[in-house]
Amino acid sequence: MSDTACVIGKGIQIRGNLSGSGDLVVEGRLEGHVALEDHIIVEEGGTVVADIETRELTLNGKMSGNINANERVSISSSATVMGDIRAPRVVIEDGARFRGNIEMEVPLPDNI
Repeated sequence: MSDTACVIGKGIQIRGNLSGSGDLVVEGRLEGHVALEDHIIVEEGGTVVADIETRELTLNGKMSGNINANERVSISSSATVMGDIRAPRVVIEDGARFRGNIEMEVPLPDNI
């Protein structure tokens, strides 16, 4: 996470498409489609209703939408997530609420 992260503060609502590079911290509400090259963090009070494409996603709040991450998705025990996840690494802590499918692009051994 860089020192120059963009923050959507508590009480702020954004609707629409968001794209670019840089880190993003969501403490408010974000709706639409998000395509960011770096790290997105949804804080405990934050809500995202969007499909997300990013390098890394950390969820502590609420999320509804599909996730496509190049590196990693982390879902903390305080998070609620509804949607499909596609990422090579997925971490779901005990106590997290998740409904959806997970696709991890891992090649299977030939002898299965």
